[in-house]
Amino acid sequence: MKKDKIIVLNFGGQYDQLIVRRVREMGVYAELFDCDTKIEDIDFENVAGIILTGGPQSVNDKNSLKADDRIFDLDIPILGICYGLQYINHYYEGEVETPKNGEYGKTPLFVDQKSELFQNVPQESVIWMNHRDRVNKIAEGFKKIAWTLNAPVAGIENKEKKIYAVQFHPEVVHSEYGKQMLENFVINIAKAEKTWTMEDFAKAKIAEIKEKYAGEKMICGLSGGVDSSVAATIVSKAIGDNLQCIFVDHGLLRKDEAKSVMETYKDLGLNVKMVDKSEEFLSLLKGVEEPEEKRKIIGNHFVEVFEEEAKKIGGAKYLVQGTIYPDVIESGKDKASVIKSHHNVGGLPEDMDFVGLVEPLRELFKDEVRAVGEAIGVPHDMVWRQPFPGPGLAIRVIGEITKDKLEIVRETDAILREEVENFGLKEDIWQYFTVWTPIKTVGVKGDARVYENVIAVRAVTSTDAMTVEAANLPYDLMQTLSNRMINEVAGVGRIVYDITSKPPGTIEWE
Repeated sequence: MKKDKIIVLNFGGQYDQLIVRRVREMGVYAELFDCDTKIEDIDFENVAGIILTGGPQSVNDKNSLKADDRIFDLDIPILGICYGLQYINHYYEGEVETPKNGEYGKTPLFVDQKSELFQNVPQESVIWMNHRDRVNKIAEGFKKIAWTLNAPVAGIENKEKKIYAVQFHPEVVHSEYGKQMLENFVINIAKAEKTWTMEDFAKAKIAEIKEKYAGEKMICGLSGGVDSSVAATIVSKAIGDNLQCIFVDHGLLRKDEAKSVMETYKDLGLNVKMVDKSEEFLSLLKGVEEPEEKRKIIGNHFVEVFEEEAKKIGGAKYLVQGTIYPDVIESGKDKASVIKSHHNVGGLPEDMDFVGLVEPLRELFKDEVRAVGEAIGVPHDMVWRQPFPGPGLAIRVIGEITKDKLEIVRETDAILREEVENFGLKEDIWQYFTVWTPIKTVGVKGDARVYENVIAVRAVTSTDAMTVEAANLPYDLMQTLSNRMINEVAGVGRIVYDITSKPPGTIEWE
């Protein structure tokens, strides 16, 4: 029997989804569960290994998070990370203490090179620490395999039980040989088979939908972005014309977007109907300033529009959505806190006529979605199209939305996209857009004083949207953007560049 899956148990750590990504990058499927998920609720048939994540708690607290301890009786290799190490040591009756000082950031690590976990890892390297508690007495049956100047026990192992644990975070890029350590566990110790490819995922998902929903009609809400487009293409390949796609113009699209997107969808062969509901959405959003309220109004009305169109078609029981894994996490999946709600996460409202949701991309990260798109023949330009949020420009206009503000954002955004392409950076930057801010500043135009709007430019680099860095735009490009936006867009008096990373910021401003 093949063993080709890694289970990641989440203790509330900020890097839990990053661990999943790192494993998938090896070609091995990984799946995230709450730490306290009962073993009966997880299919362990093809599981090669289990990883316990970090977390913010202390194992010495009475109400600290715990796993179903029966995982230690499954004879499946286990790797603990940070809190995971402390939890393992505590479970096997070792001791964990809270010293005067914690350990955070980059620090030198020293390892026992005889340990399988550190195969092809130098005796000294730099790793990323982020902990308060530490092991002060190793559990019986375990031995120390790593240490730092501030953490006498930075790694332990029980080779007989196939249990390994480290105090640091090998999943982050700051740990020099972290990728090698994870690969040592997943491939060499757990012996997981590399069966996770986007081509196989697409074939399996198409076959699954074809079998499960044979003869059923579905509605798919298309936003024009890569997620919904790839999701629609997968479902279309499975059920053909039984899928009716609805592209809603909610009045919050970018310049000329509706026209260009519809042309692309026709080339894809999708069964698409465009519905102009811009006046309805703008009316519902009038006077609304709070970001979450805007998102929820848009999300709720999207569902109402889809339901209305489904009734016109007749017989459509399911709603297809392009939900991806970061959407699920940010909307407060399991132990994660809610960062911002996504209109395509959270299930169906109780009063809806649809029987259920079909979300073929729910377990994928953005780069995986793009790989699936390429694999199933979605045009390159659509696959690498700028990510665009479901609420559209509503969350790129800070505060209340008006047609004038939307027009400013559309025009400045069009200039940004044009110049990024002119500079040959279209596929080098993950996402870029402009934001209308509720700030005005004094300026001079034509020897006269003006008091006009400040527009923010946001451009970021990333691979999965979970963490991002501000893109290092060429100065000539930034000068060109400033000159064109101020000269060509009425009401714009100043351009600023957002250099905030994620975390602590999010990609969008709202």
